[in-house]
Amino acid sequence: MTVQPIRLFGDPVLRTPAEPVVDFDAELRKLVADLTDTMREQNGAGLAAPQLGVGLRVFTFDVDGVQGHLVNPVLDFPDEEEQDGQEGCLSIPGLYFDTKRRLNVIAKGFSEYGDPVQIVGTGLMARCLQHETDHLDGVLFIDRLDPEARKEAMRAIRQADWYDESNPPVIKVSPHGPLTGRRSSPAGRLTAADRSADPFGLGR
Repeated sequence: MTVQPIRLFGDPVLRTPAEPVVDFDAELRKLVADLTDTMREQNGAGLAAPQLGVGLRVFTFDVDGVQGHLVNPVLDFPDEEEQDGQEGCLSIPGLYFDTKRRLNVIAKGFSEYGDPVQIVGTGLMARCLQHETDHLDGVLFIDRLDPEARKEAMRAIRQADWYDESNPPVIKVSPHGPLTGRRSSPAGRLTAADRSADPFGLGR
């Protein structure tokens, strides 16, 4: 196992756009292995390289039994359909908020060996692909919430045990779509019943 510590909200690396991968070498394959092991250890649906402090455009995913990774991803949206649902993040542990995303997405990129890869995602997979690609642009899912829900999210984050007051929050705008979303349940926390009804949370 090569489980690595996950960078938490407030760490500047999470707000820094990642660089494209140029060398498809052993070092990249080790990064993919570290991402995969850490994601599985944390029971996450996805994990991006910046969450391990590495500023490269790479992420892994594990959604509905489909596991993999994508290097230098580019997203394409075949239609205008949207979805609402609970979303979380391993870098914002324990907190979940209703977040609007596109329902369908086509992600193109490369494998760790440089082979072309295309992933057609809908529903939970589409949500994951968008969430992780946002990470590579220095964008967090709370940036996509409407102003009222974002204020609620920030209150919940500041009350979290892991929150570091020495790292002030930064809000960015995602280049992949409008900042839209619905208000979550009070305090933004999921109960066991909530998770059973809607099991998707990138940081669950």
